[in-house]
Formats: sequence, structure tokens, C-alpha cells
Amino acid sequence: MAYSKSLIAYFSRKGNNYVAGSIVNLPVGNTEIIAKKIQEFTDSDIFEIKTVKSYPEDYTETTNVAQEEKRKNARPQLTEKVDNMDSYDVIFLGYPNWWGTMPMAVFTFLESYDFSGKTIISFCTHEGSGMGSSERDIKKLCPNAKVLPGLAIRGGSVDRANKDVANWLKKFELIP
Repeated sequence: MAYSKSLIAYFSRKGNNYVAGSIVNLPVGNTEIIAKKIQEFTDSDIFEIKTVKSYPEDYTETTNVAQEEKRKNARPQLTEKVDNMDSYDVIFLGYPNWWGTMPMAVFTFLESYDFSGKTIISFCTHEGSGMGSSERDIKKLCPNAKVLPGLAIRGGSVDRANKDVANWLKKFELIP
């Protein structure tokens, strides 16, 4: 599968996070670590999905906000848009699993563009819940895109995930 241009769009949360059963302070969010690994392998452009309103510093408060956003089917406002989305054939879409799917900010991102004819390949960090319903949700939001099987990586093992990322990309013939 040879593509002319790919973009890694990801949402990540640094600071207080739940990793391997405890709350730890991460200088870089787990999803961002995986996004940068994919970039090293693919030389894709990269875009961080950021919300206008920041999430709380406290992990538990953030989970409460995330749960409320999901309950309300909220669409948090994003700080930036991808100017040249039409120029990308493949979108690597990264996010942590929040309450069984993507953060609602990723829903906002997906609804901001026409992904018809594009390929979306998701990757997700989690602490035991895998991809959840996120791939199904992407297919609903982007019915005219090709959605390939995603990669779920435990947040506690992102630093050791190079081989998993490489094997996943090789499966789609995105790297030799």
C-alpha cells in the first residue's frame, strides 16, 4: 500500500495519568509517544488535536469531565485545524481510550473534515480496555473512508512498543 502523503493526528494527555494501577505524572502523554514512533517509521506530518478548554490537572477530575462529555455527546472546541487536509491520503488517528472510545475532542476532529476516499488507521493507548468501540465510532463518523484495523497499546508499555508499531505498519505495507 503506497501512499503519497500521510498525517498523524493525535490527542494525548500529559500530566496525571493512570498507568499500571497507579496515578503517575507523565512529562509526555502516552499517545504522543506512539505518534512520534509512527512518525519516525513513516516520515508522516504530525498534528496534535488540542482543545480550547484544557482538561483538569487531576486525573480523576479529567475522567469525570470526559465521562460528562461522553454522556452529553459533547464536541469540545479545538484550538487549530489542519489547513491542507485534502492533500493527505492516509490519516493515522491516535487517542487514549476514554470511557470505552475516543475522547470527544477526537469526534470533533473527525466531524471537521470530509474523509471520503481517505484511509484512517487508528492507534490507541489504554490500561486494559483496548480499542473499545472507537473503530466502530470512526466508521460511523466517516462512512466514506476506508478504516483499517487499529493498534491498541497499553500506556505502561509505550516506551517498549517499537516492534509492535513496526509490525503493525508492515502489515499495511506502510514501511518495508
